[in-house]
Formats: sequence, structure tokens, C-alpha cells
Amino acid sequence: MANKIPIFGGIAAAAGIAVFVLFFTPAGIAQEEYSLSVDPTKEKQSLFIMARVSLENTGSKPLTNVELNFGDGDKIYLGTLKPGQSEIISPPQGNSLQFVIVTSNEGVYVSKVYREPIAMPGMMGS
Repeated sequence: MANKIPIFGGIAAAAGIAVFVLFFTPAGIAQEEYSLSVDPTKEKQSLFIMARVSLENTGSKPLTNVELNFGDGDKIYLGTLKPGQSEIISPPQGNSLQFVIVTSNEGVYVSKVYREPIAMPGMMGS
């Protein structure tokens, strides 16, 4: 039995390393080929509304012919977003700021309504 303890210890160490690699390294994180993070925000200031749409290609492959549809007939074409690439886009002036739909040639379709961040004391617009 004493000579089996190092074997069990080795197996436990190997299992621990495998768990670490699978869960705590970028290569171990499952990543979709085509994925997009979209965060439209609007902040009401005293004299105006500040709006923006943050985009990030969270997939492992480029997204081509990325199009933002803001409604009201307003569209912006971005072209290609490389993996990990982020963009911050301002909606066209006069847009109703209800929603944004982002699509790409790879079949990505994300529809989001604008969110309003909570105003913090001392911050602009609060």
C-alpha cells in the first residue's frame, strides 16, 4: 500500500493541472467562432442625451460586413471586425434611440434596447 501512495499523488496532481488548464487559461476557455458583444447606452444630461454603442468581436474569427441598424432608417456599415477588436459608435443625430440591431455576413444577429446607467452623485449629468 505504501508504494501506491506516490501513484495516487501523481494522479491527483495531474488531475489538478488538467483542471487548472481547462478553466483558468485562455486556451482552455471555450470560444465561439462568431460572437459579438453589443452594449447600447444612453445618458440623459441636463442639456442633451449622450448615446453610444460599444461593440466587441468576442469570437475567434473575423466578422465581415458588420452593419448597425438604429431604426428610423439610420444604418452604419463598419466592414470587418477582427477577433478581440472593439469599437464605440455614436448613433446618428436625431435618432429616437430605441434599439440597435447588429448583423454580419456570418449570421450574427444581436438586437438590444438602450440601457440607461444609474446616475452616481458627482458624475456628469447627475
